[in-house]
Formats: sequence, C-alpha cells, structure tokens
Amino acid sequence: MKHKVAIQIPNSDNIILELDDSIAPKTVLIFLKKLPFSLKANIWGKEIYTDPAPFSASSENAKSIVDLYDVAFWPPGNAICLFYGPTPIDTKDQIKPYSPVNVIGKILDPDAEVLTKISDEKLTFTQS
Repeated sequence: MKHKVAIQIPNSDNIILELDDSIAPKTVLIFLKKLPFSLKANIWGKEIYTDPAPFSASSENAKSIVDLYDVAFWPPGNAICLFYGPTPIDTKDQIKPYSPVNVIGKILDPDAEVLTKISDEKLTFTQS
C-alpha cells in the first residue's frame, strides 16, 4: 500500500512523499505511526538527511545504491534521507548513501529547485 506524506518547509513549497510499505513494511509502519514530527535538515552532496527521527528501525532490505528521488531511512543514524542527486561518494552514474539504507518510497513531482534551497531548516512531516 502507498501512503502520502507532506514535508512542510518554512518559506517554501511543500514536498510530497509517497511511502510504499511493500518495500520496507516495518520501517514505513513505524514512520507513519510517529507522524507528525519535525526534524532539522542537513545536507550531504545532493542528499538531505535529518537529525535523528523519533523512532528507530533495523536494517530492512537495505540498499547500498539508491535511485534518484528515493526516500530512505538510515538505520545507523535514525535519519530520513531524500536523494535528489549525487552524494560525495558516488561512483559513475550511481547514487551511494553513506552506508546501506532502507528505501521506503519516492519524492513525488520532485522540484529540484525546492530541494536545493533547503539548508538547516526544520522540516515538518505530516500525513497528506
């Protein structure tokens, strides 16, 4: 089943995520049960990752390579990750997280312009 989640960004457009519980069902369920919550955004290359989320999840179908606009949960740091381009450790045509992540969905109708403007704002995650 797919679930829509909005990320409210101060002074900007919202981002809509589509979480898919067929990919990492336990992680998606834990994520949805904790909504709403707010987390500080951090940037690493063209990845937005958050401060620790108000939940933890173990590795679940974890991937070392992700696709453009994937949404993931990084178990070692309890962080939510939004991938919108290369990270500092990418190799030819592959987007590599720092370490394996649980892919939980996609950014819908991604607007790279909105994503590139995010710096250290508080992002508020709510059910859409």
